[in-house]
Amino acid sequence: MNGCSVNLTEKRLAFNSHLASNHKARFWANDPELANPHVGTAPAGKSGQGKELHLDPSSSTLSVKRSTGQTPLSRFLRSDTGKGWLTISPPLLYAMLLLIGPIIVIVANSFWSQDYLTIDHTFTLKNYKAALTEPIYRDLLMRSLFVSVTVAFVTVILAYPVAWFVSFHGGRYKGLWLFVITVPFWSGYLLRILSWKIILGYKGVLNTGLLYLGVITEPLSTLIYNINAVIITLAHSWAAFAILPLFVSLEKLDRSLLEAAADLGDGPLRRFLRITLPLTMPGIIAALMIVMIPTVGDYVTPKLVGGKDGIMIANAIQVQFGKASNWPLGAALAVSTMVIVSMVAGAIILLLTSMKRLLK
Repeated sequence: MNGCSVNLTEKRLAFNSHLASNHKARFWANDPELANPHVGTAPAGKSGQGKELHLDPSSSTLSVKRSTGQTPLSRFLRSDTGKGWLTISPPLLYAMLLLIGPIIVIVANSFWSQDYLTIDHTFTLKNYKAALTEPIYRDLLMRSLFVSVTVAFVTVILAYPVAWFVSFHGGRYKGLWLFVITVPFWSGYLLRILSWKIILGYKGVLNTGLLYLGVITEPLSTLIYNINAVIITLAHSWAAFAILPLFVSLEKLDRSLLEAAADLGDGPLRRFLRITLPLTMPGIIAALMIVMIPTVGDYVTPKLVGGKDGIMIANAIQVQFGKASNWPLGAALAVSTMVIVSMVAGAIILLLTSMKRLLK
């Protein structure tokens, strides 16, 4: 009886071995690559790809596992993130070239010197010495920083209530309110400056109105051609650019937090200081930077409404690149202004971020 069992077992093993050999031969006939004795290696002409043959002892079937062999770079390029970067890379490179190229030219010119129409490419720091030590340039830079910071804060303080009203009380007419706010800015920048010149002029709209109401007996000469006129004009010119980021920041504010604070007994001022102001601080910082940085380089407004008391550092840079034809000195003034403004902007961001933590 035991002999019969042993013979039966041996026959089953032989049958399974024969069946597996038939399956293997059938696979090799259908795919010659599987006949390669070096299993798992890539065939010639197909670098980075190969096939592995797996035989399950408990079954009579074979499985084929392909190894892709992709590099990390190829996997990244096939991902959604990689495809996104490939999509934006041409315009991004073009924009970076337009941004970095002029900066490189300006920085290179700042280390050269000029004798009338001849530029000496010898490395020198005398332009930076003149830009940072001569009283006229130092005073113009300090005045420009004062004007830009003042304009930024004044603009944001005036724009915040407008953005708050549109966000909280605009209802279904929010788009219409934003349209109305931006309509005045469809006109040219120069036209808006000249309009303020008419309003603030010696015989302008404001003086005429005050004379008609009997508030003054003679026109005021202090409304125009000074630093105050520059601040007023710039604040109006950049108002819309401050309202939009503030509005977006207020729209992201979770209204349920204000409702919870009101249920806990907080008044409107306390809710604003502890919830609205800290959570909209990114929008405030963005609005400040959008207004402050460009106003430092504005030379049209000071020239038209500032007079001799409203001249800024941008006017000196424009003169060096224009009438004076001293590009190296003008480049040094521009680079110095850019670095100092960046430091001031960084200090303001750190200050507001610290204030945000204190308010919480």
